[in-house]
Amino acid sequence: MKQTIISQAHKLLLKSGKTIAVAESCTGGILSSFLTLLPGSSKYFILGAITYSNKTKENILGISPSVISKNGAVSAPVAQLMAQKARRLAKADFGIGITGIAGPTGGSPQKPVGTVFIAISSNNKSIYRKFKFTGTRSAIRKKAALGALKLLHENIYRD
Repeated sequence: MKQTIISQAHKLLLKSGKTIAVAESCTGGILSSFLTLLPGSSKYFILGAITYSNKTKENILGISPSVISKNGAVSAPVAQLMAQKARRLAKADFGIGITGIAGPTGGSPQKPVGTVFIAISSNNKSIYRKFKFTGTRSAIRKKAALGALKLLHENIYRD
């Protein structure tokens, strides 16, 4: 499935002529790696930012500390802002924001390990989904990156 969804996203982005920028936290660059895996990705991939810490979310993306404090770094509002800020920073058609808890520690009853928020932003709309992935830290990170590509694929023509 991994190659299929990567290939599908690649083909859709090339065909549509749309560009993309991403801001990743828990995936640590895996989504950017997937988006640049195939030749020709420079036609659509504009920016990949790994904003792993709250400080980089604030300083690089310009997310207000009060939003992070109020909602937590792993939340829908933060994922949405990550997507919007990456898109605007790069002047891209789409932005993706991913934030989550890959584990094996760091979870809570409210946000257990495997909780991931993925957001997609365009000029016309912003959507997000909350996921609960299972497996090892590595598996959760890969599932989150692939989940972002699937969400992009499902929404690229609904823009």
